[in-house]
This record gives sequence, C-alpha cells and structure tokens, in this order.
Amino acid sequence: MSSVKKVVLAYSGGLDTSVIVKWLQETYNCEVVTFTADIGQGEEVEPARAKAQALGVKEIYIDDLREEFVRDFVFPMFRANTIYEGEYLLGTSIARPLIAKRLIEIANETGADAISHGATGKGNDQVRFELGAYALKPGIQVIAPWREWDLTSRETLMAYCEKHNIPVDYAKNKKKSPYSMDANLLHISYEGGVLEDPWTEAEEEMWRWSVSPEAAPDQPTYVDLTFEKGDIVAINGETMSPATVLATLNKLGGENGIGRLDIVENRYVGMKSRGCYETPGGTIMLRAHRAIESITLDREVAHLKDSLMPKYAELVYNGYWWSPERQMLQTAIDESQKHVNGEVRLKLYKGGVHLVGRRSADSLFDEKVATFEDDAGAYDQKDAEGFIKLNALRMRIAASKGRKLS
Repeated sequence: MSSVKKVVLAYSGGLDTSVIVKWLQETYNCEVVTFTADIGQGEEVEPARAKAQALGVKEIYIDDLREEFVRDFVFPMFRANTIYEGEYLLGTSIARPLIAKRLIEIANETGADAISHGATGKGNDQVRFELGAYALKPGIQVIAPWREWDLTSRETLMAYCEKHNIPVDYAKNKKKSPYSMDANLLHISYEGGVLEDPWTEAEEEMWRWSVSPEAAPDQPTYVDLTFEKGDIVAINGETMSPATVLATLNKLGGENGIGRLDIVENRYVGMKSRGCYETPGGTIMLRAHRAIESITLDREVAHLKDSLMPKYAELVYNGYWWSPERQMLQTAIDESQKHVNGEVRLKLYKGGVHLVGRRSADSLFDEKVATFEDDAGAYDQKDAEGFIKLNALRMRIAASKGRKLS
C-alpha cells in the first residue's frame, strides 16, 4: 500500500465514491485525483467538484465526453447491430471502455501510479474497467475498494460518513432510490429492490425516460433518418452531431413509449441478474440501421455480419473493447459500411418502431429483377432448374444409397 502515492478515482459524487475518496486517503495514505465523466446521464456533474474539494481533493477532472461516447463507442457498436443474448443493447457495457481510457489518460497526465473505481465485486463493471485499464497501461495498479474493505451495506457506509464528516446528500434526507441505476446517453438501467424477484413486475413509477405504451400518443410520429457509412447523420433532414442524434431519438422514443426492456441476463462473473432498461434512441437506431443495410449490403456480407455479431456483443459485454479480437472485428464491420448510405422512414407508435420506407443511391434492390410483372428478360426463370438440382445433388445421392433422413 505504501507504494501508491497518487490514485485517480472514477468519481460520481454519490455516497459510495465519496466514501472511497476518504477511504483511499486513510488506507493508502495517498493523494486522490477525482474524475467525473459527463456521458449524458442527465444529471448535473459540476456539483461533484465542490464535493471533491470538501474531501480535500486538489486535482479534479470533470469532462464532457458525450460526443466522444456516441461517435467512438456507441456508433461503432451499432454498425454491428449489436445485441447481447438477443435483447440487451449494452448501454452500461459500452460506456466502461471510455471511462477506463480517460482514467488512464489522467493517470498519465498527473503521474498517478494507480486508478480506482466504485464497482462491486459481484458485477461486470469491475471486469470492464480493469480489462480496459490493463490493456491501455499494463503496469497500472488497480484499487477496487469493494473487494478490500468491510463496509458491506448502506448503513455501514453512512456510519463511515458520519464518523469522518463526509458531506453526502443522502445523509440528510435518508432517502435513496430503491434501485441501483446507471445512466448515459444510450440508456438508463435499474437493478435491485423488487426487481430481485424475476416474477415481480416493475413498478410504473420506476421508469424515468419513457411513457408507458398505453399512455403514448394516439397518433403516430413519423421520422426520417439519414445514414452515411452506417451512422445516422441527420434527422428529418437536419444535420446533427452524434450526441445530438442520440439525444433527439431518446426524446422521440420516450414520448412514444419505446425502448423499455425487462431481462434476466448472464453476467460474466457467473450469476444471473435481472435488470430493466430504457433505451429509446438505441431501439430506433437498431431498427433503422438494419433497414438501410437490407438494401445496401450484399447478402453474404449481411449474413456474415449477423454470424459475427453475437461474438462482438459478448466481447463488449464482458469488457474486451480494447482487445485485438474486437478491433479485428470492428475493422471488418466498418469495411462493410462503406455503402450503407441513404434514408429510412419509421413510424413510432405506442411502443413500436415500424419501418415504412427505405431508399439509397447505393441500393442493391433491382426492381427490374424483383418485379412480379414482366421483367423484360432481366431474370431467366429457366436458370432456377439447374440451380435447384445442383443444390439437391448431395441429398439425392444420400437418398439413392438408402439413407433415411426422417
């Protein structure tokens, strides 16, 4: 412990990380640098500065990372149509490599020899933070207080605050959300409380970003999305930055009851966990991206992408964003997006995202070939006979040798 002179802490300003600041100062007798990231969580981050100063922190970093988050992490992930275990849009997972990256950058800038985080020893985030940190700075020391200290409940944390005169908002009103929540521009997640029983329905009051589908407007909302190389660059003809695109789609989706999800997922550390998520903008983005790919991607490229996606999703979920295999897959995915350009029109209605139109100058859809009317010789239907017989050859041979297939 005496070898740690300075540590960079991922600091939210909440109860846990405020305790961690003092605990690091006491336990490691070291200087603490705090880093607070604005990745679109919807809460003011500047108050974290005053809280850190009250704890004696001299070097305080508060960074607006919203554009970098969407441009360099969310958009590349969505080019792959990434979903974990068939449902989860990876809102928490994709934010962690960015935070790890910035922690290491600040450690390099300040000469710190360690980083720290407030992730518990039961979750995935400890893995994601630390895999990223080690990939970017192999010799960095990581301090994970939840794996070291004996403060195992909110009550013990509050007692620690009282003993050490730590100013924490919760200390006065003694109120706390019944859920463990994480938010960024892509999503907000809810765990704990009544959600720990997979049979119990989530309370309507829990949801923060969306109205219920039943309460959504009775009239649909139409939206046109413009794609360039697989990324949305304009909404209804208005050019927008990546972060503005996602924020706008979150608003449209939330107003129409889109993006709610209730799942039990398999954590990397081995346990099953029930979580609820709101990902309104991401739900719209995924539907639209698959639509524009449907007319611009070659069939085999599209099918190969789909076969690679579960592995890509697993890498993101498990914390391997900075791994060579994820980077290899990303190169292939980005290469596939060169011609993924055009427009998609969607109808948003009472929780549903309905595709109503798609067009592209790079479209591979050929009306002359696909038509049910006279194609003027564009497609010779006689060719299908030989195609079918050649593909049936192995099965015909097996059947002629008496092999039973039923």
